This record gives sequence, structure tokens and C-alpha cells, in this order.
Amino acid sequence: MGLVSTLTESAFVARRQKEWDELDAIVRAANDRGLRRLGSRQAVQLAPLYRDVCADLARAQSARYSASLLDYLDGLAAAAHAVLYGARSRSRGPVSRRSRLPGLRLAWAVFPRAVRRYRGTVLLAVVLFFVPFFAGLVAARADPSFAARVVPESVLGPLAEAYRRGFGSGRAVGIDASMAGFYVSNNVGIALRCFATGIVFGLGSALYLVENGLATGAVLGYVTEQGGGDNILTFIVGHGSLELGAIVLAGGAGLALGWSIVSPGEMTRLGSLRACAKSVVPIVFGAAVMLFMAAAVEAFWSSSGAPPQVKRAVGVAMFLAVLVYVLLGGRHSAEAEALERARVDPWT
Repeated sequence: MGLVSTLTESAFVARRQKEWDELDAIVRAANDRGLRRLGSRQAVQLAPLYRDVCADLARAQSARYSASLLDYLDGLAAAAHAVLYGARSRSRGPVSRRSRLPGLRLAWAVFPRAVRRYRGTVLLAVVLFFVPFFAGLVAARADPSFAARVVPESVLGPLAEAYRRGFGSGRAVGIDASMAGFYVSNNVGIALRCFATGIVFGLGSALYLVENGLATGAVLGYVTEQGGGDNILTFIVGHGSLELGAIVLAGGAGLALGWSIVSPGEMTRLGSLRACAKSVVPIVFGAAVMLFMAAAVEAFWSSSGAPPQVKRAVGVAMFLAVLVYVLLGGRHSAEAEALERARVDPWT
């Protein structure tokens, strides 16, 4: 039995040694020059080779191969893992939480790539939010009482009055800062519900997207019918691409969670959920950053006394910037691609 095992191990090593040597060479080059200075071919090969050596290690452990081979594969996998994570220090003890966070350049690339990876559920979230949004807008304009069936009248009245007056003179001193805190709390709460409730087979995310889309459209239609249409449009356009975009992205991430349970593929449902939750983390982080930015713009710019034409121009420019970033950002990041291929989450 021992002879058969030895022969099997020898054949296994002979078949896989070339790829191990190649991975070892890439790891050494990355440690010497840095991951970003690797050639494009090496950067692309790093992640799949790392994934393969992890599979080889698991296979060797299952077959009870020699301790020397297991130690070699374990060391090679650990070295490649360290390179993909940004070459964490092995000699300084525990790594600080801050040093574990990805660089800004990497984070800048990972977020839009994650959005595009889940473009199916993100597009579904767009439909679930904006179809009810426009339905609520049209219905409230046709019959203002419709808005009261969706949003409490105690909310609609003050909103209509505020937007009729407009923001030509800005807000009182000190109000902007307090409103920024309110916007952060309110919007982040909505986005978190859109994401977290996706665990219920995606139904919770779908419900919150439809509900918020309908309510937002109804408010816009009602205020327009009450004479504040130009003012509310000018107010919303400045931060809407960030705020509504973040809510839709959070909802898309939640829908992805739900789908991972409904259709786990070859994995168990729990395993599929865990894998999906890990891979949508960049979307959730990115949506949170967008909401903080939206709160600042809404509190200090949208309500300012700047001319409406300027606010609208800035709003259009911001919408285009967000759209281009999500569609094109990070396309040529070899480091982000390597992390994706290895299914490594840079935020953990």
C-alpha cells in the first residue's frame, strides 16, 4: 500500500510541478519588485495558479501524501496568498486593522468591477426602483390624492410648502450640518434594509426597492402639482445620482444574496450565501461611500443659494461621472483582476 501511495504521489508531483515552479517564480518576482510591477502575463496568471495550488493542497491532504509535500504546498499557497493581499508582513506580529484595508487605488478599481460582475441583479434593481418611481410620479400628477395613500399627509404638506418657497436664500446657519447627519442616518438606513433583507430569497430587497421607488416618485409628482416642481428638481439633481444610485446598488447586492440561496449551483446553500456575501462587500462599501457623499452634497450644495442653472449643470456632470466610473472604472487593473480570479476579498 505504501508503494502504491508513493508512486501515486510521484505521478501527482510530476504532473503539477511545472505550475508550482511557475507560481513560485511569480511570487518571488512580486516580493522583489512588487505586485504592480509584474508583467501583465504574470499578473493574470497569479490568481488562477494560486487557486490551483490551493486545490492541489486539498487533494494532497485528502490522499495523505507525505508531510514534506504538504508543507511545500502549504508554504507556496501561503506565499501566493500574501502577495494577493498586498504582501502582509510576516515578521511584525499581528497586522493592524488599518494595514489590512486595500489601498485607495485598489478600492477605486474593485468597486466598479464588482458592480459590473453583478450587473444582472443591479439592472433588476434599477427596474424595481425606477418603474415604480415613474408610475408614482405619473399617478400623483394625475391625482394628487394618490400620494397621500403612499406617503403620510403630515410629510407631504411641509415638503410642498418648502419647495414652493425654494432655496434661493439658502438655509439658516448651522442647519446644514444637522441636516447632513439626518440625511446620512436616513439614507444609510434605507440602503441597509435594501441590502440585508435580500437574504430572504431576495424578496425583501425587491419589496424595499419598489416601495422606495414608488414613494419617491409620488412625492416628486405631488410637489410638482403643488407648484414646487422646478425647485424640487433643482434640489434633487445635485445629489440624486449618488443617493438613488447607492440605494439601487445596495438593492442589487441584496438581490444577489437572495439568488445565491435560490440557485446555489454545485455549492450548498449556506456555502453559496457565504461566497456571495463576501464578493458583494465592495458594492456595499461603495454604496456607503456614495451615501456619505450624497449627504454632504444634499446638505451643503443642493440647499444652497446657488443659481438653479449652475446646480442643474453640476448635477448632470455628476451623473455622467458616476455612470462613466461604474461602466469603465478599474477595467485595466491587473491587481483587482487577480483578486477576483482568486476570489479574494480585499476588505477582510
